[in-house]
Amino acid sequence: MKAQNVRDLDEHELKNKLKEMDEQMFRLHFQMSMGQMDGLKKVRQMRKDRARMNTILRERELAGEKK
Repeated sequence: MKAQNVRDLDEHELKNKLKEMDEQMFRLHFQMSMGQMDGLKKVRQMRKDRARMNTILRERELAGEKK
């Protein structure tokens, strides 16, 4: 997910997406530990997307404090 696409979402949508990603990451890690799939590439991309979302949420939080 591109940063601009993330910026277009509102705070509520971002938090919902983060929650969904957390659940999906848990399932992927569980499947990898059981040896059912080799989803390392997908896990890495999801981690980057989560970090991007958290960064944008933090930017918005800091912008709100300055005003």
